[in-house]
Amino acid sequence: MQKALSRRALLAGSAAVTFLSTLAGFPVPDGRARAQTAGAETAGPRLGDPRPFDRGALLDRARALAGEPYEAPQPKAAEALEQVDYDAYNVLRYRPSRGLWLGETRHPVQFFHLGRYFQLPVTIYEVEGAVARPVLYDPSLFDYGDTGLESALPDDLGFAGFRYMNPGEPPTDWLVFLGAAYFRTAGPFGQYGLSARGVAIDTATDDGEEFPRFTEFWLEKPAPAENGADDRQVVIHALLEGRSVVGVYRFVARNENGVVMEVETTLFLRREVERLGIAPLTSMFWFSETNRHRAPDWRPEIHDSDGLALWTGAGERIWRPLNNPERLQVNAFVDNNPRGFGLMQRDRDFRNYEDDGVFYDRRPSLWVEPLGEWGEGAVELIEIPTNDEIHDNIVAFWRPQTLPALGQPLSLAYRLHWVADNPYPAGDNGRVLSTRIGRGGVPGQERPKGVKKFVVDFAGGPLGGLGRETPVEAVIAASRGEIVDKYVLKVVGTERWRAVFDLEAGGDDPVDLRLYLRLGEQTLTETWLYQHLPFDFPA
Repeated sequence: MQKALSRRALLAGSAAVTFLSTLAGFPVPDGRARAQTAGAETAGPRLGDPRPFDRGALLDRARALAGEPYEAPQPKAAEALEQVDYDAYNVLRYRPSRGLWLGETRHPVQFFHLGRYFQLPVTIYEVEGAVARPVLYDPSLFDYGDTGLESALPDDLGFAGFRYMNPGEPPTDWLVFLGAAYFRTAGPFGQYGLSARGVAIDTATDDGEEFPRFTEFWLEKPAPAENGADDRQVVIHALLEGRSVVGVYRFVARNENGVVMEVETTLFLRREVERLGIAPLTSMFWFSETNRHRAPDWRPEIHDSDGLALWTGAGERIWRPLNNPERLQVNAFVDNNPRGFGLMQRDRDFRNYEDDGVFYDRRPSLWVEPLGEWGEGAVELIEIPTNDEIHDNIVAFWRPQTLPALGQPLSLAYRLHWVADNPYPAGDNGRVLSTRIGRGGVPGQERPKGVKKFVVDFAGGPLGGLGRETPVEAVIAASRGEIVDKYVLKVVGTERWRAVFDLEAGGDDPVDLRLYLRLGEQTLTETWLYQHLPFDFPA
């Protein structure tokens, strides 16, 4: 899960770093390739010979591949690509004037070069109607600066991935596919953060995680807006391959007030897997107001996401603040036909981050909306220890209870919302604003050993119209230990309500806590779930 390059450098800015790439080389065709009308420095990439494209045929191909032994790809020019290190990434750039569909569509496409950290190429096609043409690699598409790499690298490299660009100047991107089966968007604030993946295989298992990769992409050329087409929408097809799985994907993404992406996937298992994750999300959580005591950093909080939000099939709304544990933690939230889940960045106050370089307050939230019935299974949350912000250490996905037989299809559809907040807010429920932990007991008196005080703030929904004298009650349960000294109050000068309680629980085992506010028989808030990992404050 750890990245060799600084995550801040690679993921913080939309166009700050150009990655390197390698594509399974199609030979540069002769005169049969599509002619370019502009000069060499302004023409888009050349396209190879036409071939038919049909999604049904792609599904048949994937089914056939699942019955064949997997052959792991090998880098074509690994020794040369080792020269394309971090410093080279900051110099080497795709030429903006060479974008695919530049001047023809709202969102032209640029491509990533291969390098030390992305050594395996992907094959990329342009699709118009039912005709696909491979996008051909050419070193002239890239500006190598003073690196000297253009003479050190083979001429038949391909691309590592691609990105869709925004209109206007300076050029910025909004949707990126790069590395294994990862993709991400800049969300509503133009700031990258967490990532999505095509699939997760055996995450947090004894045998180790497998990382299938997208090997081929088909990019549908958007129709011009003057023809009545939706020029804000892009359509991408992809083939995924790994030792255990083959998959076919269709992505339909629209960039307007955030990014909404509809995903259709059909998977074929090659071999038995222990843990299959659908719609996996990958994020970073180092510390927040909850575990601030563990962080040797001057900034108040550092995270791409601060909680897992759940909307269960039964209609319950749940907020689970994230942890940065001292050892790996895996939690499963069993459900039937979930309505949605996501890794969210609720805290949007810059003062809680004070970082004007990577702007954690602008990181997108990512909500998964199942389309159709997903049946029984669980949303699984995996939290991995980290001691820095450069490591993605949070994973969440849907794990179906039943898997198909080998070679048989598993087809699911879902919608990804890269947004500021939950796209389906519960207006009839207040929600959690913050979770804080301190020493238990009473100030000025001897503090009981091992007792922790929890302070959870709620706001919104029916809470806003309640006066301070309203008898709001906190309903609290713990998997072990004892809850003492609980009370609820309205915070003076605000519309926030605060639940306070002490937890007496010895030992080192986690304590699962559950809390919500009610007034009589009326539930006022979403459910706060928290896994307390016992610790001692510094003396």
